[in-house]
Amino acid sequence: MTFHRRYCIIAAKFLEYSLVEFALSIFGGAFKIIQGKGFILNVKIQIADAVAGAVQSAVADGVFKAADNLPEITLEVPPKKEFGDFACNFAMQAAKIFRANPRKIAEEIRSRISAPWLDKIEIAGAGFMNFYLKPSVIYDELRAVYDNLDNFGQLPAKNNQPIQIEYVSANPTGLLHVGHGRGAAAGSAIVNILRAAGFSVVSEYYINDAGNQMENLAKSVNARYLELLGQSVEFPEDGYHGADIIDTAKKILAQDGDKYLSLPEAERLKILEDLAYADKLAELKKDLAEFQVNFDVWYSERTLHPDKINAAIKALRDRGEIYEKDGALWLASTRYGDDKDRVVIRENGVPTYLAADIAYHKDKFERGFSTLINIWGADHHGYIARVKAAMTALGFNADNLKILLLQMVSLYRGAELVRMSKRTGESITLRELMEEVGVDAARYFFLMRSIDSQLDFDLELAKKKSSENPVYYIQYAHARICSIFRQAEEVGLKLPAAPEFSLMTTPAEIDLVNKIFEYPDEVEKAAAEFAPQRIARYAYDLAAQFHSFYRDCRILGVEENLAAARLALVKVTAHTIKHALGLLGVSAPASM
Repeated sequence: MTFHRRYCIIAAKFLEYSLVEFALSIFGGAFKIIQGKGFILNVKIQIADAVAGAVQSAVADGVFKAADNLPEITLEVPPKKEFGDFACNFAMQAAKIFRANPRKIAEEIRSRISAPWLDKIEIAGAGFMNFYLKPSVIYDELRAVYDNLDNFGQLPAKNNQPIQIEYVSANPTGLLHVGHGRGAAAGSAIVNILRAAGFSVVSEYYINDAGNQMENLAKSVNARYLELLGQSVEFPEDGYHGADIIDTAKKILAQDGDKYLSLPEAERLKILEDLAYADKLAELKKDLAEFQVNFDVWYSERTLHPDKINAAIKALRDRGEIYEKDGALWLASTRYGDDKDRVVIRENGVPTYLAADIAYHKDKFERGFSTLINIWGADHHGYIARVKAAMTALGFNADNLKILLLQMVSLYRGAELVRMSKRTGESITLRELMEEVGVDAARYFFLMRSIDSQLDFDLELAKKKSSENPVYYIQYAHARICSIFRQAEEVGLKLPAAPEFSLMTTPAEIDLVNKIFEYPDEVEKAAAEFAPQRIARYAYDLAAQFHSFYRDCRILGVEENLAAARLALVKVTAHTIKHALGLLGVSAPASM
């Protein structure tokens, strides 16, 4: 079994690979080194490297018996500082494999590890190995971060094909509601996080601008347009009753007057459909832009009809995946895990929504994306199997299509559930939410919880300007730092080119440094898990750590070199808070 020394090189490159790629096998597959929860990533890898090397040495000397499938070497940050900087339970996990007492295994490993960055290794309990780093390691790492601060939080580019993420994709027939808002916040944050983690990402909005919903939009606006002109009309049964439909009709009337009144109905409906569609799409884009959401691609469903849909159906027929029954064309999706076969072309020759989705996802794969990520509402759960089945039937790897399901949002005012808009008597729109609580609070609250869990959104809490409000608490930390710099400027204290970080020895200082060191690891994990809530939680914890530091450690009025070192630490803190908030699409104000 050969130990691959290249893993130390990977450490120096500072997270060149993703979490999945970083689950590296050594000893011919016997070992795996994985990331734990910690702060100095390259040191973490070197510790795991050292443990693996010690085990290899013990095996070579006949102390341990060679074995495959050894446990993972994991490193965790102990709950208390007195237990070291990192803890490893490998000896306990390997006891049965080596048929030895875990403390004896740990002692043997310890005796074979020597490193310039390591102060000591203590054996605790049944066989935990607690690693204590030399203080200089922390200061050297902080200096490296400080000297390259603009890049801190941005991981090296991954050498892979781009990822496409599609989200929101609401019908352009009305205003976005709070459910769309949660999807918009999550999707845009995931895009930001993936890009920070080094991935190439293309964001896309699929515009559902074909089919019955567009016809119903035209009929609805037509009815309101005629009503505004004093006509008595019956509102369409499947029409859209929202107040925004009246607003659209008013815009058309203000712009063009009654010029469409005398037209034949079919001609008027076609014109009103185009005008209403343009208005709704413009309003939708306006709301998203205000919500800090922008897309690289706006993909029109209309462009799929008929050529791309026909091409997709033909490809499935040529592969023997389509059959005819009762005058309709069916996809044999049960071959690939669906609970029943699905109609793709109705007996009247009209394609189903599934047919358009098949053509759309076929087009996505053919555009060369390595991974497709869709964020759908939880009510689309049953749709996953049929789309994946279609992709498999077309010869694509359905594992490269990842569906993230978005759970519901419930709005509260304190303990009271808010069901309807006071303005319209209908669902509360994203626009109303932004007007009431602001963009920053809305985005942060949407991102506090995993998207696959239901979210209770407290409107009153989101508006509070106190530490009870988590986004206010984080933003206040950044604003406080900006105030510190203004005060430092007034007294002539400047950021040093070479801070003497070794002067900082108090627990509050070291704890803040360690929390900062966790950030690149959090970005990588949030990207791997599509989990913006990790960044939301990290930003809050970092703010809390800073507030503790600010309480315990004066900056102005202490010895000059110490003051300069603390000011440099505060600079790094400000950058990290701002970067984390930026990934969430939340601002970092200079004053509050």
